[in-house]
Amino acid sequence: MSAPIVSLESIGLNQGTSWLLRGLDLFIGERDRLALIGRNGAGKTTLFKIIAGLIDVDEGQRKQRPGTKIVILSQDPAVAGHATLRDFALAGEDAPEAHAVEAVADQMGIDLSREAETASGGERRRAALARALASEPDLLLLDEPTNHLDIAAIEWLEGWLQRYGGAFVTISHDREFLKRLTRSIIWLDRGAIRRNEIGFGGFEAWTEQIYDEEARAAQKLDTKLAQEMKWLQRGVTARRKRNQGRLENLHKLRAQRASMLGQQGKAKLDLDTDDAKTKVVIDAKDISKTFDGRQILKPMSFRIQRGDRIGLVGPNGAGKTTFLKLLTKELEPDTGRVRHAKTLSGILIDQQRSLLSPEKRVRDIVAEGGEWVEVRGEKRHIVGYLKDFLFTREDADRQVSAMSGGERSRLLLAREFARPSNLLVLDEPTNDLDLETLDLLQEVIADYDGTVLLVSHDRDFLDRTVNMVVGLDGSGEVDIVAGGFADWEAKRKRRTTAKPSSRSGSRSAPAAPPPTDRAERLSFRDKHELETLPNLISGLERKIRIHETALADPELYAAGPAAAQKLGEELDALKASLSAAEDRWLELSEKEEALAG
Repeated sequence: MSAPIVSLESIGLNQGTSWLLRGLDLFIGERDRLALIGRNGAGKTTLFKIIAGLIDVDEGQRKQRPGTKIVILSQDPAVAGHATLRDFALAGEDAPEAHAVEAVADQMGIDLSREAETASGGERRRAALARALASEPDLLLLDEPTNHLDIAAIEWLEGWLQRYGGAFVTISHDREFLKRLTRSIIWLDRGAIRRNEIGFGGFEAWTEQIYDEEARAAQKLDTKLAQEMKWLQRGVTARRKRNQGRLENLHKLRAQRASMLGQQGKAKLDLDTDDAKTKVVIDAKDISKTFDGRQILKPMSFRIQRGDRIGLVGPNGAGKTTFLKLLTKELEPDTGRVRHAKTLSGILIDQQRSLLSPEKRVRDIVAEGGEWVEVRGEKRHIVGYLKDFLFTREDADRQVSAMSGGERSRLLLAREFARPSNLLVLDEPTNDLDLETLDLLQEVIADYDGTVLLVSHDRDFLDRTVNMVVGLDGSGEVDIVAGGFADWEAKRKRRTTAKPSSRSGSRSAPAAPPPTDRAERLSFRDKHELETLPNLISGLERKIRIHETALADPELYAAGPAAAQKLGEELDALKASLSAAEDRWLELSEKEEALAG
């Protein structure tokens, strides 16, 4: 391990009548890439401030190597009081050089001359990133760095951090971001810290092992403690196991939807039977939209079936929210029309946390102050219902003002999901949610018996929840792909690669000859490979889980680093094989689809 640049020894922080953190030891090396994981309200942001020396602790001591520069990227950049984003990025005694900030901002595509007050959440976040990255810190503390960023900006940030020569600790709900960048995990759980030198891919296996050990220990204690541990396990381990079955159902939905989409991703439905007609809940015909001379959406038709889970992706400003409003009839199209099924009844969940009255209690929000809540026609006791959303009995009487942003998001979900509906519209629902709440949201969406329209930049969450992706690129074009984000991204990359060069003087490739009868179906070898690849992929995924579980076992490291290093190398090789197998399966599937017409 490299020499620590910051260390915390037996740290304790008291808040009122209880300890938020106590007995914490943490050492950060000069090249560490750490993921800080914990539930909303566990104290992650507070721990960041302690690491940075911004909060005095009640116990223990903090040490910092002389000359170490630490920079925090906070969740909510404090742009108030600054005329422009440039003024914000260059404010303060420790501000970076202007040319360095401009260089990073240019790469991220942010206009620093934007008025700070009217800038969007994504623009403010990019300006804060430009300031933080241009400061050339020895240690970066990134608090939810991907919030409000579109996928292109997230990928750029990932590339920057992969090249970064210093250390960083990140709080993030973005699983894909964590998988790609972090090497070690700090788990802040019930006021204590656990650390494991594994990538994020091994986190779930590691935590389940710890919960199992605690559950066995709890059996030796009193009944109440055993019950609490059983509930904790149900909320984590059992939920993830159930989600495996839900993922299988999601794959079936994707296969069904793929059969209804044309080769170029244009939506079409077989309307030959009355049964098919009853399944259409939103029918958009030749709709388009233009704002201030810019065409946000070119004429297109799209039909949405009952039970569809549709993810909308694209850069900030590409028109995702506009498209969503057109589909829900909140906005009228310039051309065409949108029809809804007569029985369509929707609810919208967006960033409405600020609308929750701070003085109200949880039970006031969910059950109008009572003991019972009506959940889609079923009467349920508020305590039992709240447990479904990871709240305890005591939380029923907590005030909104005492809750973290993530807990308020969870409360909003509990309130909205109790209402009767068959259309669920989610606009950036993953912001500020912890990983367990994301698991919960994934479960609720999977069990929802209506249609889901979802706007998100969280790649892993999209892969876990949607059966169709609608991509907008800002030019007015819409690209529709059956599957999750990974399927949409693979098609996008192949389409980009396949485009001929636009440079002057470049030669066009010779036109392909028309297909012959011989080429109108897959070769025997390709067909056999297409049929056998799913079993190969399942086997590789099984081996990866076994390796990740082994790497999460603390006893593995007791015998020295050699065994862990070997397992890690094998795991990397298995993941590379899995990626290649999935790409090959997708390639053959598209080839078969194209040949079929």
